[in-house]
Amino acid sequence: MGTIKTVHEWKTDVMPALESKANELRLLGYHHVTSGDVWECLNEKVWKNNPTKRLYEIVQDIFQLSSNTYMSYLTINAHQDDNLMASIAALTESNAHETE
Repeated sequence: MGTIKTVHEWKTDVMPALESKANELRLLGYHHVTSGDVWECLNEKVWKNNPTKRLYEIVQDIFQLSSNTYMSYLTINAHQDDNLMASIAALTESNAHETE
């Protein structure tokens, strides 16, 4: 039937598919997307908890990743980054007041 592995175990095998999806997304206007970005998006949005799958299932998931799903992933990460930067700024500011 085909070998079943965890998603992470298939990563090197599916790199050409990840590159292809990144190229597709770049053509759609996501100019800075990399195969690593596609991988992280799929891990967060599609493959939560590193499930086991067959190779063809992983490739199918990659090619079915929609630009809407990728945009949602980018938006959520941007908000998280903003929150992290605000937290760092607040900590830095409070530490500066303590040392004065």
